[in-house]
Amino acid sequence: MAEAKPREERTGTGVLLMVLAVGFFTCIDSSAKLLILAGLPALQVVFARYFGHFVLAVALFGLRDPSAFRSRAPMKQLLRSLFLLGSTILNFTALQYLPITVTTTIMFAGPIVITLLAVPLLGETVGLRRIVAVCVGFLGVLVVMQPWGADFHPAMFLSLGALCCASCYFVLTRMLSDVEANATQQLWSSGVAAACLAPLVWQGWTWPEGWSWLPFVLIGGFGAAGHIAATVAHRLADASILAPVVYVQIFMAAFSGWALFDTLPTIWTLCGGLIIIGSGLYIWQRERVVRGRVRRPLPVQR
Repeated sequence: MAEAKPREERTGTGVLLMVLAVGFFTCIDSSAKLLILAGLPALQVVFARYFGHFVLAVALFGLRDPSAFRSRAPMKQLLRSLFLLGSTILNFTALQYLPITVTTTIMFAGPIVITLLAVPLLGETVGLRRIVAVCVGFLGVLVVMQPWGADFHPAMFLSLGALCCASCYFVLTRMLSDVEANATQQLWSSGVAAACLAPLVWQGWTWPEGWSWLPFVLIGGFGAAGHIAATVAHRLADASILAPVVYVQIFMAAFSGWALFDTLPTIWTLCGGLIIIGSGLYIWQRERVVRGRVRRPLPVQR
């Protein structure tokens, strides 16, 4: 079986790789929206994303080390892969109806959901301050969704489902971080998704036309590059340092929405995004404080 590489202390490189990963994630969403608006079925776009990812993972890892296909925790790895697949299907379907800035902002609530899931699944203790921050974060999600307003679209529930699936995926990733090598995680997450979708998309297959061939071919590469960069970043820098970097994506999504789809974020999306980001940053800061107390040695009694 493939061995996980040891941690390194190269914070600057880790942060740059995480920014690069976030950029690739924005490219995935932008490519998916372009392809779906061009008439390709959402499931086929998801398949293209994971099949391309799997081909690259095999070329980079599987051919060099066939043992990378073997998992030390196959059931957890399978469940992790299915949660990632579910998140992608729901997110790509939502992108058919919602601006990319809205789906991206809702997904920013991931650290908030992960904080709640960490209690029963990881046995972590969450104090009152972080619980309040979680509630404030969900208030920000409501501001973005505006269930009371005329701009509310039912597809926002798909984004919430994508958020929950993605959060479960990240919790399982945390469980497997010291068990599985990057190669194994890349091969499983992409291979399981491609295998599940292949029989569903084959009969109704629609070939892209004209310019849509470009995002169709590139979307799998964006997925592979983004996940590999994020995994390596977490090996080079602490997760507590990398966590706030994901919020750079709101600027990337806003630029993509303006440049490709001629849409700009609404004032509600911006305000709700600020609330979610503020809540996420507070949770991140509290986790750093709590971990610092746990790691800090007790004073010597003299």
